[in-house]
Amino acid sequence: MIRLIIILIFIGLLTGCTTSVLAPTRQLVHDAIALELQQTQQQLNQQLDLDFQGFKINHLSITEQKPLSLQNLPAFQVSGTYDLIFKLPKRSLKQPRKPFKVYMQLQKEGKTWRLLLPEKRGEDVTGWRSYLIQ
Repeated sequence: MIRLIIILIFIGLLTGCTTSVLAPTRQLVHDAIALELQQTQQQLNQQLDLDFQGFKINHLSITEQKPLSLQNLPAFQVSGTYDLIFKLPKRSLKQPRKPFKVYMQLQKEGKTWRLLLPEKRGEDVTGWRSYLIQ
């Protein structure tokens, strides 16, 4: 009985350590937000004929990393805030303390992360688009 309790405690400790090791780093979260912004920027450039010169993400603050499973792979819902600066030809636009929520998934081999963007029909998520975070 004592042996069983010790084994269960050991498994619990290993599971806790594994989850924290697998959590995305601050740099990965930054790169995921940048990738999502690039997708949005391309759409806006086409639709509104704007001449974005790029953007800069500052003061990234992660407030929550929630582990979950999507498509039978470990994933995280990461949320927090950041300052965003859009660069235009003659000026810059700043959006301070912009909230974010990104979904990130560790791939099967455990070497790469992907940004997951929900595909929605109304309020319902019908699937996910996946982008490699580099």
